[in-house]
Amino acid sequence: MANPSAPPSLDMAEQVARILRSQEEMQKFAAEQRKLIAEASKLERDRALAPWQIVMSSMAAGAALFGAGAAFVKLLGS
Repeated sequence: MANPSAPPSLDMAEQVARILRSQEEMQKFAAEQRKLIAEASKLERDRALAPWQIVMSSMAAGAALFGAGAAFVKLLGS
């Protein structure tokens, strides 16, 4: 409790300082939560797009192999 001999304004200033510190801590906590939510959202999006990335890269690799095979056949056929 507050010291009865302390002036009331000092006790009030102490309470205000404690409230301000508490608000700063809450703001830091909220910012950290927003950062974690954004990171989780990004990971979820990446996880959802992973199969499509595999499909597209496989198609690109297949097209490259087909093109290389066609060039090789054309080279041997001429």
